[in-house]
Amino acid sequence: MNLPHDYHTHTNFSCDCRFSMREMCASARAQNLPELGITEHYDLHPLEACRNWFRLDEWAAELARCRRFYAGRLTLRAGIELGEPHIFQKERQAMLARYPFDYCLGSLHYVGDHNLFDDNFYQSRTPAEAFRLFFEELERMTASGGFDILSHFDLPARRALPVYGRYDPREHEDCIRPVLKNCVERGIALDINTALLRKLPNGVLTPGVEILRWYKEMGGERITLGSDSHQPENIAAHLDVALAAAKEAGLKYVTMFEQRQAKLVPIQ
Repeated sequence: MNLPHDYHTHTNFSCDCRFSMREMCASARAQNLPELGITEHYDLHPLEACRNWFRLDEWAAELARCRRFYAGRLTLRAGIELGEPHIFQKERQAMLARYPFDYCLGSLHYVGDHNLFDDNFYQSRTPAEAFRLFFEELERMTASGGFDILSHFDLPARRALPVYGRYDPREHEDCIRPVLKNCVERGIALDINTALLRKLPNGVLTPGVEILRWYKEMGGERITLGSDSHQPENIAAHLDVALAAAKEAGLKYVTMFEQRQAKLVPIQ
């Protein structure tokens, strides 16, 4: 299966990655991946340990060097992962005005002051309560818009699966569909994220086939593929599974971006 891109990867310009951009590019090139998106974290939540870590000017200079080195062999897209973009709207707009990004991911890592990677958020709540809080905040975020791709749609599955032992999106359909509606109406693509397939023994795609089917039924077309890789060996990991899920859900295109302009490319 021909993979079109990996649009969710990080380098050591994100505080949770120690590998260079050149190393990540070399891995993509070794796998004959035609297009790689570099999407560093830009987080501003007051409780975020990596707050204000991103150094745009240094990152842009390194991206330019890598683009020159891999010219004609690997297309590099400039992305950025915006944490809670609906809360930090002025900062989001200012950052996007500083550089010609090809696309931006919108991510929800906090609900209020609750870190979604903290097990306490789940241990003190039922699955219904935890997921409802997340999806209601995600509905507010997607209603606000201002970004191109929604990252890891059902991110709480990362911690909910170990804490609760299961995750079935059908149990949360009533609060998932309003988020999908916002994405369809605002042209926000869904990042089919494969990170959990390698992080957990019972890992799932986020989102998986069920949510992708709902998205398609509601008129959605735009998807991107993302490994959420922080290590070279995970570049493009399980993206064949993500692409197969998109096809199973009836989706016909992957979305490619250049300077925030979307292009729908038929799935091969």
